[in-house]
Amino acid sequence: MARIKGAMMTRKRRNKVLKLAKGYYGSKHSLFKTAKQAVMKSGNYAYIGRKQKKRDFRRLWITRISAACKANGMNYSTFMNGLKKAGINLNRKMLSEIAIADPAAFTALTEKAKAAL
Repeated sequence: MARIKGAMMTRKRRNKVLKLAKGYYGSKHSLFKTAKQAVMKSGNYAYIGRKQKKRDFRRLWITRISAACKANGMNYSTFMNGLKKAGINLNRKMLSEIAIADPAAFTALTEKAKAAL
């Protein structure tokens, strides 16, 4: 029986890595060894970045809400506490959108939060 060689699968595996490394600088897009290292590293960065994106957006929303609260004579923590006691369940993303798009509605929310405290 003939021996099965691994050339086809090896070529496929290498081409897959080189395809992922398309557009990389210098020899990283053409040499398998450096391309493999770059693809592994970029995969790690992408994984970490997906986690950091959630943190960064939450930080942005909190900053926007805090700025809008200060404009209405309140700080962020007392505003969020007042909303919770008033029974208003809006997430930070929506609160920041309201603060940007409709300042009058946000002022009404701050008044309700003050009344609940």
